[in-house]
Amino acid sequence: MKVAEIMASLEKKYGQEKEYLQAVREVLESVEEVYNQHPEFEAAKIVERMVEPDRIFTFRVTWVDDKGNVQTNLGYRVQFNSAIGPYKGGLRFHKAVTPSMLKFLGFEQTFKNALTTLPMGGAKGGSDFDPVGKSNAEIMRFCQAFMYELWQCIGPDQDIPAGDVGVGGREIGFLYGMYKKLAREYNTGVLTGKGGTWGGSILRPEATGFGALYFTQHLLHKAGKDIKGKTVAVSGFGNVAWGAATKATELGAKVVAVSGPDGVCYIKDGITADMINYMLDMRASNRNKVEDMATKFPKLAVFTPGKKAWSIKCDIALPCAFQNELNGDDAKELMANGTWCCCEVSNMGCTPEAIKAFQDARILFAPGKAVNAGGVATSGLEMTQNATHISWSAKEVDEKLHFIMESIHEACVKFGTQKDGHIDYVKGANIAGFMKVAQAMLEQGII
Repeated sequence: MKVAEIMASLEKKYGQEKEYLQAVREVLESVEEVYNQHPEFEAAKIVERMVEPDRIFTFRVTWVDDKGNVQTNLGYRVQFNSAIGPYKGGLRFHKAVTPSMLKFLGFEQTFKNALTTLPMGGAKGGSDFDPVGKSNAEIMRFCQAFMYELWQCIGPDQDIPAGDVGVGGREIGFLYGMYKKLAREYNTGVLTGKGGTWGGSILRPEATGFGALYFTQHLLHKAGKDIKGKTVAVSGFGNVAWGAATKATELGAKVVAVSGPDGVCYIKDGITADMINYMLDMRASNRNKVEDMATKFPKLAVFTPGKKAWSIKCDIALPCAFQNELNGDDAKELMANGTWCCCEVSNMGCTPEAIKAFQDARILFAPGKAVNAGGVATSGLEMTQNATHISWSAKEVDEKLHFIMESIHEACVKFGTQKDGHIDYVKGANIAGFMKVAQAMLEQGII
């Protein structure tokens, strides 16, 4: 495999799809040396097949707003790779959603799911629908219209969507209600992230953030450090950031910054339980303003408009919101302020420039496909519970999540340890996930 040649071909076809090309380049550069040690992969053109999704569904979603006006959005489902299991990946509702974004997320999801040790392929979907400022009734009508177009393309052994940015428990409920009506069967395994009274798994809302902190804890222990007493900066205030802030605090760290698209809240004495709970209200309000936290807790949080979480002095940075949210300048600012660890909790949360800056400085860094895999792992556990018609306790789910995150960390260490003993977690995660998918594709023939 010659990465330059493959990337040149992809850039010629998909020159405008910057996120997708970025994700592919990162993986291919990481696995090039190992891949070239396997001539059987080259003979079967594994990479050339792997970088293209199996199929992409694009559809119109028409719905009526509260004023009676007809609105139209675009919906998508990218089924990327099913070599190791049925397609699995979230749905994202955000005004910036494009095919490029969903292709990058589906590509990343393929390797992330492979890391979990569970049999799940990679997919992603969503819409350019913007939930900000929408009423519950409008969100319900949109979700119903979206599922009307998607329902025949998914199934518990075919493709199992979940939530992502803009899609939480409320949206999953609306989506499943419409699926059940159309399919005329009560098959809860077709979606994950469901409510606890109708097939959802305990700890699923917290799982991405919890798993990220379990991984971070293993990374720190491997480096001879402890999270207790350390300061943490978190971006976003959705389910992921909420789970990360909850577990970081529980493990003894102090979350001193929470940010949103409007700015950052500095929390000198660390986030409190009441503030963490309020993050759920902020997300449900559809206002998308972190300033609301400072308004609610004026004595505890100081809001600065236009600033990121990375402007606040911290030991550990946890991007939890969106792709490429932490750039090269942010990385320099963090390191100048003494930050010595960054774990991506969002998908591809750091730009290539930021990752290079961290790695050049030997800052502890781990990529999203490893760090945030606890969310989809617990979705996989939810699928298992649905298939067997049982429900595990919080203790059982948490123990399984612990095991999965420890296994992911061990895989990263195995494939990422360099000759000088330094651990390249990016390379480790990419090689571990890639090898599993590539071997499965090889054994299943040319299809």
